[in-house]
Amino acid sequence: MNISIEDLSKVYKNGNKAISEINLNIESGMLGLLGPNGAGKTTLMRILATLMKPSTGSVKVNGLDLQKDRGKIRAMLGFLPQDFGYFSKLRTWEFLDYSARLAGLRNSKKRSDEVDKMLRSVGLFKFRDRYAKKLSGGMKRRLGIAQALIGDPKIIIVDEPTTGLDPEERIRFRNLLSDLSHEEIIIILSTHIVGDISSTCSQMALLNEGELEFTGSPDKLVEQAKGHVYRIKAFDSDLEKIKEKYPVIATIPSEDGWEVEVVADTLDGYQAESIDPNLEHAYMYFMEYILNNNNGN
Repeated sequence: MNISIEDLSKVYKNGNKAISEINLNIESGMLGLLGPNGAGKTTLMRILATLMKPSTGSVKVNGLDLQKDRGKIRAMLGFLPQDFGYFSKLRTWEFLDYSARLAGLRNSKKRSDEVDKMLRSVGLFKFRDRYAKKLSGGMKRRLGIAQALIGDPKIIIVDEPTTGLDPEERIRFRNLLSDLSHEEIIIILSTHIVGDISSTCSQMALLNEGELEFTGSPDKLVEQAKGHVYRIKAFDSDLEKIKEKYPVIATIPSEDGWEVEVVADTLDGYQAESIDPNLEHAYMYFMEYILNNNNGN
């Protein structure tokens, strides 16, 4: 599977440019789409899901044109929007059965087996007869995940899928996507939770203010932050000064005060040790230092 995006832009009627000249090639596997709120992630995903037309540029899916072959591309898609809607008067299994019909599963026996399989995968099988409106917030999110995955789509697009999920549910979902990513399909995962990408994605793309600022592996981004992450031993009197001067990633109480993790090009005047970066450190260092320097700040 392949998605080729060339010079893709979206400008709304009010003149707001949501994304600007995006060029991106996506191969089989899982791509993490990362960026702050308002970066353009949802706009890009809605275009890829055929729910929104771009202003300029093109998207091709295995050679099919997104504008000319929308029906064929939709038949390949599973999509979970950030604001997932459901039919409140349907039971959980009924809603998923309806979703399976839309995905092209016509055989009732195969459809029933697929519904049960998916309900088990997302931990909702024992709630199969509960009305959707009676599910908890996390359960509704899991139902949304199930409807995106049912019918064996070749392209799965999920926008903030772990919002509202507790840690156990997040791990379950990440494992489910990881299992799927070994097949010949494309999974695009948009999130502001850096841990979701570091745990599941071999490739990532970083959007900021509608522009594509980074593509590559998470390890490649982490490599750029090496030597720029510090753990400072601080007293109460130092804490606010440190927060004003450096981007703070974590603040951990210690016997003598605080251990504060920061990213910085250089660190002056504090007792500190250099530590190995993770993807969260790397993301903050990229946004605060590399990106600002590239923009001339």
